[in-house]
Amino acid sequence: MMIFWKEKLAFIAVPKTGSTAIETALEPFASASFVRPPKIKHMTHKRFNRFLRPWLAMEGIKDIRTFAVMREPVSWLGSWYRYRARDELKGHANSTAGISFDTFVEAYLMRENRPAFAMLGSQTQQLSCKQNEIGIDYLFRYEEMQTLRIFLESRFASKITLERFNVSPQFGIALSAPILRQLKAQNPLDFATYEAIAS
Repeated sequence: MMIFWKEKLAFIAVPKTGSTAIETALEPFASASFVRPPKIKHMTHKRFNRFLRPWLAMEGIKDIRTFAVMREPVSWLGSWYRYRARDELKGHANSTAGISFDTFVEAYLMRENRPAFAMLGSQTQQLSCKQNEIGIDYLFRYEEMQTLRIFLESRFASKITLERFNVSPQFGIALSAPILRQLKAQNPLDFATYEAIAS
């Protein structure tokens, strides 16, 4: 979560969408930067609207706009899966080492008693301002960071370099067709929101 007073912008940081790279690049321009703990860094859109937007309005910024990045939903889960497979987590309850990607996603889709390794929210939970309503003013695809970079350079009138941080271990993953269908059926807003983002 970052606030840019002069530009009247707020960054809603969704986990696993390059948020650390964005925060690092924009730190020189930030009026306020919440980078830890993770619950504050990744403040939801709802919490921003409930707690920070009223304060900003009292301080004279009533028309602050939000921007965020969203990742293709299967790729987003794949990033979490690979991240939790790293050696440092072996032996921990949230490690995905030795677990197939299908098993990981099946566990993520469980309605109750999810195992620790699959305890995740969703991107649209992070981005929603109310039930089934996203409301982010400027939403960008993770896979099209060039579009975000152009937007940021126009807003900050400065060259912006987005480097990579917290890179997950690189190995191939594949999701079986039945599990993909189930994922899409249970999380339609994630897929619809991503598809609706203008390139």
